[in-house]
Amino acid sequence: MSFFSKVFGGKKEPVAPSTAEAIQKLRETEDMLIKKQDFLESKIELEIQTAKKNGTKNKRAAIQALKRKKRYEKQLQQIDGTLSTIEMQREALESANTNTAVLTTMKSAADALKSAHQHMDVDQVHDMMDDIAEQQDVAKEISDAISNPVAFGQDIDEEELEKELEELEQEQLDKELLGIESTDELPAIPATTVPAVPSAPARTRTKAKPEEDEDLKELEAWAS
Repeated sequence: MSFFSKVFGGKKEPVAPSTAEAIQKLRETEDMLIKKQDFLESKIELEIQTAKKNGTKNKRAAIQALKRKKRYEKQLQQIDGTLSTIEMQREALESANTNTAVLTTMKSAADALKSAHQHMDVDQVHDMMDDIAEQQDVAKEISDAISNPVAFGQDIDEEELEKELEELEQEQLDKELLGIESTDELPAIPATTVPAVPSAPARTRTKAKPEEDEDLKELEAWAS
């Protein structure tokens, strides 16, 4: 634009409408053409009725009605073609509008991702991951050390302890065997014979019976 055009003002180019505005205008035009279609269809039907009515009475009026019907039908065909063109244009704009919205969203996401990565360095991320792995290894070693019981007296000879245990077990076994022998067997009865008591007359036998009872009691007491 020249200097004079800037000063005195020049012809300004019209600003192109947005896709949403263009889609809205096309829809309004479609509605208007559909209404005109309905009107033409009603006019065609009316002219057909006029032609039928005047077919035998007024041939000239009937022919004029058919001519008008033909013009209306031609206009109706033109509107059908226009509606098809507008519909295709509207669908193209809607598709473009959708693509624009998708691309805008994708660009915003790409910008956000780029902005987020600007604060990150790949080498720093690798170093951080190495530090995390190292700290995890340290934590595992600490956990293993804490979970293991503290070993006291590891300098004691285990073979010596096993030998001592065997001696204790043998000593207990010997005690059990001695206990069984003392409880199950009775002491042996000495191999001595009881002196026979000489027979005595009937009058003296009653006097010797208390002596025999005392000997038997003494023997039984000794045996028990």
